[in-house]
This record gives sequence, C-alpha cells and structure tokens, in this order.
Amino acid sequence: MPRRKRAPGTFGTVEKLPSGRHRARYWGPDGRHHSAPILFLTRKDARAWLALKHAEIIRQEWLPPQARGRSKLTLATYAQTWLATRLVRGAPLRPRTRAHYQQVLERHILPQLGPWPLTSITSEMVREWYAELCDDTPTARAHAYSLLRAIMSTAGDQGKINSNPCVLRGAGSSARVHKIRPATLAELETITAAMPEQYQAMILLASWCAMRFGELTELRRGDVDLKGETIRVSRAVVRVAGRFEVGTPKSRAGVRDVAIPPHLLPAIEAHLSNHVGADMDALLFPSGRGAHVAPATLYRHYYSARDAAGRPDLRFHDLRHTGSVLAASTGATLAELMARLGHSTVAASLRYQHAAKGRDREIAALLSKLADNG
Repeated sequence: MPRRKRAPGTFGTVEKLPSGRHRARYWGPDGRHHSAPILFLTRKDARAWLALKHAEIIRQEWLPPQARGRSKLTLATYAQTWLATRLVRGAPLRPRTRAHYQQVLERHILPQLGPWPLTSITSEMVREWYAELCDDTPTARAHAYSLLRAIMSTAGDQGKINSNPCVLRGAGSSARVHKIRPATLAELETITAAMPEQYQAMILLASWCAMRFGELTELRRGDVDLKGETIRVSRAVVRVAGRFEVGTPKSRAGVRDVAIPPHLLPAIEAHLSNHVGADMDALLFPSGRGAHVAPATLYRHYYSARDAAGRPDLRFHDLRHTGSVLAASTGATLAELMARLGHSTVAASLRYQHAAKGRDREIAALLSKLADNG
C-alpha cells in the first residue's frame, strides 16, 4: 500500500507510490476527493501544488477539475444576468417581482454564495447555506431557496453547470404563518363606514369584487361600466424604488371583466359623482394630489377602520380572500371563481377556459342577496 502522509496543519495529503513518485490529494469545497493531474518527483513539489490549490479555495477562485475550460462565472454575476433576461410565460419579470428578487439575492444568497463560481457550488454548500438562514422567517427562507433553485436550474439548462445543486426536498415551501380569517358581513360594514368617504368604495370593491390593491389603485373612470354593471381590469400599479409603475395585472388571467354585485351600484355611482374627475382617464381612488394613492396613505386609515371592527389581524389583502370566500358560498365552480378572481395556473387554466361568460353576472347577483340577508 502506498504510504499516505499528512503533516499537522497542512492542506491535503501526499502519498509516496511504489514508483517513488508522489501523488497529491485533497478534499475540495464540493465535498469530493481530488487528485493532482500529474505525479511529482518530490514531496516538496507535491506540497507546493497543494498550497496553490489551497490558495485558490481561500480566494474563492477554485474550480472542480471537470470545470476546466469553462468560464469562471460567479453566481453573483450570473444572477444579475438571470434577473435581466428572466421570462415568465414569455414576458419579462414584473418590476416589483424583479425588485423582490434583487432584495432576496442581496440579503440572503449573494453574501455567502455570490463570490463562488457556478461550477463550484455543490449540494453540500447549498445545504450548509440553507441551514444558516434564519429559521424564524420560514417564508423568506423558502423564497430564498426557491430563487436560488430557479437560477441554478436555468444555468443547468444553458450548460453552465452539470446539474442543479439545489436538491433539498421541501425547502422551497413553507407553512402559512398568517392564518386568514375572512371578515364577516358586519365587520365589512363597520370597516367601510370607518374609512374616509373617498376610500369607502375601495373597501367595497376589494371585498365584494375580490380585487387586488394594485388593480384598485390603477382603476380609472373609463374602466367602470355602470350600465353593463362591470369593471374592466386591464392594468395594475406597483411602487418600486419610491415611484409608481403601471403595468399589467399579476397574471394574464388578471385581465378580466368583473361583474359588480347590484347592491354596490349606488355606492359606486355616488363615488364617481363625488370623488372622481370627469375625464375618462381620471383615477377612481386618487391621492390628495390626484396621483396614485400610496399604500402607506391608505393603510393609515385602514388600520384604524379594522380596529374599529375588532379585526386588527385583517390585512388589506385579506379583503380579497374574504371576497373569494363569499363568491364560493354562492355555489360558483372553481373555474368560475378563477375567472372572477383573475387566478392562473397550469392546471386551473384548463378549467378556467370553460367558465361561462354570463355566469359571473349571476355570481354578482347572488352576492347581493347575501348582503340583503346579512
């Protein structure tokens, strides 16, 4: 057997072979045992080669042998290219999604893994990185892992790595921390009444029509058809880096016509008369300066209103959840609910296309009956 010798405090091992030559070996950051590509005449030469490999690891410039000939492309550099070119269903990332991904990268991924070449990131490194993430924020932890897995999956598809090192089962999902309890009809009434008059219709549409905040704050007079009793949702606004950006709704299915429950029509008509400019492009819920209303501005009033209803746990987005529960209670099918709410998934979209166009109006009418009985 060759004699293996490792001096205390040194990196790697050197074996003297029967031929008299020396073989250098070491454990790499990828968790594998690597041997020098050549044999050395002296132990000193073998040790010098190991010292060079050790220095590469310390400088985070090390690449596994199978990566020879590939670019030393780091995760930090590749992640920025991924963000700039990422497509979802053929469209670029939405501004707010891109900003969220950038934040996740900078906070949770790049500090530890960013400097490493893509080809040197191993499943063991990912496992250690994941274990060190804050486990008191399971949702953020799952988002970080899912983002890293998506980036590395694209790198694999492009041939930049041999395989995706993100193989932790279940790491990309987390249990819901906030358990949603829908508002009752009495609570909705209290919240609406406690809001400033110019925002009361927003509460009604957020709940009874299950609309998202970004959809509501981009609604304009021309989107409301009182005669047809519908609201056209074709845009949404998000605030990114302190400025508002108007784009499409969250998904393709988000572009939709939402039937207004008849009992809301008088309130919507009064809102248009008293709080909306005459121009068809006038915002339905403008700020005091006529621009888009900022989330903080609305939430300042909403938090007081929900406290008045005894529901400090009810987030604004939970009003949309309340609306979906109310619509489901009318007997609407899953496809009809997805059409009304603007949801879109691969499986559900197949059912969504079968939703009858006139059924949404029936759902809206049944919603009003709920209000009358409440």
